Amino acid sequence: MPTPLLRDVVAVLDELYDPSWADDWDAVGTVAGDPQAEVGRVLLAVDPVSAVVDEAIAWGADLIVTHHPLWLKGVTSVAATSPKGRVVHNLITHGIALHACHTNADSPRLGVSESMAYALGLFDVRPLEPDTDDEQPDRGSGRIGVLQSPTTLAAFSEHVARSLPSHRSAVRVAGDPGRPVRTVALCGGSGDFLLGAAQAQGADVYVTSDLRHHPVSEHLEQPDPCAVIDVPHWSAEWTWLPVAASALAERLPEVEVKVSTIVTDPWTAIVPGTV
Repeated sequence: MPTPLLRDVVAVLDELYDPSWADDWDAVGTVAGDPQAEVGRVLLAVDPVSAVVDEAIAWGADLIVTHHPLWLKGVTSVAATSPKGRVVHNLITHGIALHACHTNADSPRLGVSESMAYALGLFDVRPLEPDTDDEQPDRGSGRIGVLQSPTTLAAFSEHVARSLPSHRSAVRVAGDPGRPVRTVALCGGSGDFLLGAAQAQGADVYVTSDLRHHPVSEHLEQPDPCAVIDVPHWSAEWTWLPVAASALAERLPEVEVKVSTIVTDPWTAIVPGTV
């Protein structure tokens, strides 16, 4: 079979993660690359940073698919004097395309939140906040499901830490360590906007990233609030990469697909506090 072109790979990605599903503020799609260029190797990563580009160059990738866009705002220069400008120059110099699937990959089947749910071993998974205007009943924000067996918050927190890829950041927990946990709500990426939905849907615990002090503090003041676990943004969203890679390889078997394991979480160490 002939080697697919970039436009063929993008067509498959758009079928899996329709650009129309992206939020209005987002910037998804192809950032760099010739639609007519052949694509034999695809590298998937969370962040379009220099370390990932270097990995793609060393491996001989023709395309990098990232979750996070390179830019979310307009720019007037892509000079190599800035980190992102250097990324663009290295991509073009080595003939590597870049394509981003961001909020359009958050909500659908085989998306970020669903991938995270299965990485945590949940069953009976469904959207936490379904998209009632969508023809796909399995599309929506976040996910909620159940564990195979009940456990405690302390034990589940350890399970979460083991189930996500290794990182140098922290898993933070709010709630009684002995609290029973069976129903789990979650959202890949920054998800404090679904904290109320998790409580309303009867979750025992809500797992997400980038939680701020005040929303969590106010949540815990409610009667019988669900527990909360805050995990590193990068590690939560990395769970989507193997799922997306498998879906892409299944639809384009002539393309070699690889998942980057470079830790691009920006935090490099933690210093535990004292109580």
